[in-house]
Amino acid sequence: MGDPKKHRRKFSKPSHPWQKERIEAEKIIMKDYGLRRKQEIWKMSSLLQTFLNRAKTIIAQRTVQSEIEQKQLLTRLIKLGLIKPNAKVEDVLNLTMKDMLERRLQTIVVRKHISKSMLQARQLITHEHIAVGARKITSPSYLVSTSEESHIKLIDPINLETPPPAAPEKEKAVEVKAEAK
Repeated sequence: MGDPKKHRRKFSKPSHPWQKERIEAEKIIMKDYGLRRKQEIWKMSSLLQTFLNRAKTIIAQRTVQSEIEQKQLLTRLIKLGLIKPNAKVEDVLNLTMKDMLERRLQTIVVRKHISKSMLQARQLITHEHIAVGARKITSPSYLVSTSEESHIKLIDPINLETPPPAAPEKEKAVEVKAEAK
C-alpha cells in the first residue's frame, strides 16, 4: 500500500530532457495558460494520454466489456466537455492538450471575465475567492464539468479595478513634516 505521506507522481516526465522544439512549445503554453511549472503541462499530458490509450484499446477490442468501457469513457469525456454528446470513440483520438487546458478552472474563470488575467485567476482560486457551486476550490488545475461551469462564482465580491485607498494617517504625517520645514 505504501507510505501515506509519500505521494505518487501523477505525471510522467518527457523522455528526453533537452528537446528544443518541446521546450519552446511548453514555454508558449505556460505563457498562454498562466501555468507556474512544467509539471502542470505534464499532468494534463498524462491525463490526455490515459484517455487516448483507453480509446485505442477499446477500438481494438470488440467485446462486451469493451462496450461497457466505451460508454464509461464517452460519458466521462462528455461530462468534462471535451467531446460532443453524439461523439464516437474515434473522436477521442482527436483530443489535444489545448482542449484539456481549456477545461481547467483557471482558464474558465478568465473566459467568464471573473478575472482580468490568468495570473489573477490563479491567485483568486488559491486564495479561496472562487467557488464551484457550494464548494471552494483551491486548485487552479481542477477540471470543470459542463454542469458545474454555470455555477462558478466569485465568493467575496472584491473591487478588482481600483486599488485600495491610501491610509489617511500617512498623509497627515507628510503634511506635518512639510509644515515643520
